[in-house]
Amino acid sequence: MTPSESKIKRPAFIILGAPGSGKGTQGQILGSVPRFFHCACGDVFRSLDTRTALGQQFVDYSSRGELVPDELTIALWKAQIDNLSDAYLYKPDIDFLILDGIPRNVRQAEILSRYIEVHQVFHLSCPDRDELARRMRKRALKDNRIDDASDKVIDQRIATYEAETKPILEFYPDGLITTINATQPPVKVLADMIQRITSLPVYDEMAKHVV
Repeated sequence: MTPSESKIKRPAFIILGAPGSGKGTQGQILGSVPRFFHCACGDVFRSLDTRTALGQQFVDYSSRGELVPDELTIALWKAQIDNLSDAYLYKPDIDFLILDGIPRNVRQAEILSRYIEVHQVFHLSCPDRDELARRMRKRALKDNRIDDASDKVIDQRIATYEAETKPILEFYPDGLITTINATQPPVKVLADMIQRITSLPVYDEMAKHVV
């Protein structure tokens, strides 16, 4: 990637919602469609090369049980995105980034704004906390993460989302936010997202690119 290319803001959509709202499911489905590239925060850390300077910084914090600072989190994300671009797996000139799990707070959203242009934030809304807990419990048992199925862990994750992540909705202009009922069947949630995306002028512009 050339220096000029690295300065171009990448077109992106953000999927935001409480744990259990279906962010990962929708992100993966959209990411399987040509011209869309799904990047989950968890994928960034799982693919991290701990031999690099950034990787060593991550290890330093995680080995002490400390939270990774927001600046380092975004630096790790950017390094991964640049690697994917260099490998031609992600093509920033024709692909929309689909982000879920990142940004996690307002500060991360501020830093990310240096690198991406957000065209829409999809807020997967599920006010029914019992339904969220049911989904999280089901997923934890399916993935054999029994500890994550406890009411204490579930309540803590939802509380953390409310305190740290949900305020991101106030960071972006109202016109960039589309709220979708996440209690609908997944295919209906997906249909609502696609309908909004295909109505955006930027989608028509990107679709004109011949590959």
